[in-house]
Amino acid sequence: MVSGMQEKMVRINAGPGESYIWPLRRKVSSVKADGAYDTRGCYAEVAAKKADAVIPPRCNAQLWEDGHARNCAVILTKHIGSSEWKKCVNYHQRSLAETAMYRYKQLMGDKLVSRGLNKQHAEAMIKVKVLNRMARLGMPEYQGNS
Repeated sequence: MVSGMQEKMVRINAGPGESYIWPLRRKVSSVKADGAYDTRGCYAEVAAKKADAVIPPRCNAQLWEDGHARNCAVILTKHIGSSEWKKCVNYHQRSLAETAMYRYKQLMGDKLVSRGLNKQHAEAMIKVKVLNRMARLGMPEYQGNS
C-alpha cells in the first residue's frame, strides 16, 4: 500500500549524485537505497535532511573519516556479512517500496497524461488511491474461531 507520494518537479529519473530527497518537504527519518548510492554526495544529502542512510557499502568498501555514519555499515558487513546486515537494518523495506512502484507503473502506466503540474499531481494522487483500493480489495479477511 502506498502511504505517501510526492513528485519531483525537475526530473523523476534521478540517479546517484542527483537530488532525490532534497525537494521533499516532509521529514525523512531514513533513506534506503542500493549500493549505487554509496557515495559521499548521497551521504551528505541524507545527513543534511537529518536522516539515517541505510545504504549497503560496496564489496571493496574502505572506512571513511572517523565518525562517519557509513563506517558502521562497512564494519558490520565485514564481520557478519551483507545478508545479515540487511536483516539487522530492515533493508528489505527498500524492495517493498520498489515493488510498490513497479505495481504502480504496471497498472497505471509510467507516464502522466496531464500537462500542468497541479493536474499531474491530482492525476498521480488519483492513481495512488485506485492502487490502494485495489490492494485493499485483494486482501483476505481474517475469520477466526470465536
